[in-house]
Amino acid sequence: MGKGLPKRSEDYSQWYNELVKRADLAENSAVRGCMVIKPYGYSIWEKMQATLDRMFKETGHSNAYFPLFIPKSYMSREAAHVEGFAKECAVVTHYRLKNDASGKNVIVDPDAKLEEELIIRPTSETLIWNTYKNWIQSYRDLPLLLNQWANVVRWEMRTRLFLRTAEFLWQEGHTAHATRKEAMDETLKILGIYSEFAEKHMAIPVLKGIKSESEKFAGAVDTYCIEALMQDGKALQAGTSHFLGQNFARAFDVKFATKDGDLEYVWGTSWGVSTRLIGALIMAHSDDDGLILPPNLAPIQIVIIPIYRNDEEFNRVTEKAVKIRTSLQSRGYSVHFDNRDTYKPGWKFAEYELKGVPVRLALGPKDLDQDTIEVVRRDLREKEIINMDQLEGKIESLMPDIHRTIYLKALKFREEHTFQADTYEEFRELLDTKGGFVYAHWDGSAETEALIKDKTKATIRLIPLDIEKEVGKCILTGKPSNQRVLFAKAY
Repeated sequence: MGKGLPKRSEDYSQWYNELVKRADLAENSAVRGCMVIKPYGYSIWEKMQATLDRMFKETGHSNAYFPLFIPKSYMSREAAHVEGFAKECAVVTHYRLKNDASGKNVIVDPDAKLEEELIIRPTSETLIWNTYKNWIQSYRDLPLLLNQWANVVRWEMRTRLFLRTAEFLWQEGHTAHATRKEAMDETLKILGIYSEFAEKHMAIPVLKGIKSESEKFAGAVDTYCIEALMQDGKALQAGTSHFLGQNFARAFDVKFATKDGDLEYVWGTSWGVSTRLIGALIMAHSDDDGLILPPNLAPIQIVIIPIYRNDEEFNRVTEKAVKIRTSLQSRGYSVHFDNRDTYKPGWKFAEYELKGVPVRLALGPKDLDQDTIEVVRRDLREKEIINMDQLEGKIESLMPDIHRTIYLKALKFREEHTFQADTYEEFRELLDTKGGFVYAHWDGSAETEALIKDKTKATIRLIPLDIEKEVGKCILTGKPSNQRVLFAKAY
């Protein structure tokens, strides 16, 4: 199979775009800026969804669903929120089509104008908090811990499959609490879930922190996030958890009666990850020959390729391969036996390498005679011939080792591309020549942050939660600073 992928070192952007398409993950749709997620790509999302859904439910959350349409008046109730999303909103103004006078063309019926325009959901805080007003009256109704799996629309001008599209899939959690502490605990709990998911299932090391005032979610008091580093040295925001304070409760007049009989505004959070995580998975691990998928999220964890020259050999190999597949499936592995006779084994080897299948098994007549099987791991391309009775134990040890290996590789890359800068000149040189994460002092002002972004295209990815305070001087203004923040160019 001639993959012919561009090399990452020569054109990373083209490599990414081609890999998404050739690995059969997604393609551009007829609607500009939107994508069609193909079955193989959607299978990855389903695995992400199933794992996160379990993690949410284990921590007391339930799923619900809210409408796609939001009355325009709702958006104006929280000023910072509407300002943050105004330029990305798609608006429904009419509810009917009709044929024109010729009968050949369809037009919007001018008499079917909506009394109030509807916003296609860019996020659901406004609609959900309007609903919560009806659901919450007393402290007995709290906490309210809801999540929904949905699609959203944010009208993007420059799009890229999975990373930035006009419509995408995600989950959005929306919780309501009686106290500030409970809401803050929830915000940080979700941040921990996202971090655990990224590292234990996606094999991507992440940093946790809080967003600057300029970068936080529109309408939040504070936004917490996880950031990952891609192989081209750019950062990718991989998940956000927002402490909303009482902002949306005040905007929608959501109050509850306390145990003492007082009326207080509810405290809120919201949080989400999206199909952007598939883009992160691709860019963090894959190589010039295709995807490298962590076993926990691979649609096919093991593929069996038969080697044969005639029908008699094919039948012998198939009988054994089916038994192996059944045995491994009974142990919870996703196994595919590729018995297509239209492609040669070498073509199949290349296809499954491109698709990032973690383990490939090859089985031929000689293996049957010698009671052996060939095992190849995708991440290191190591090939091994083992006795058939060792196969199940080999797979059991191989899967976590593949995860650990690709995680440590990504961690090593991040460590090698994380720097400190004490002057603006040093900061600029690191960004221009090496990329990656740069810890530097910042004076805390939005004006300085905007100026650095304008000059270098780098943004403050997060203010770290887990590093000690350190007195210094802002790299741009020389004003006092008590902590380094994390800068990077980002997607």
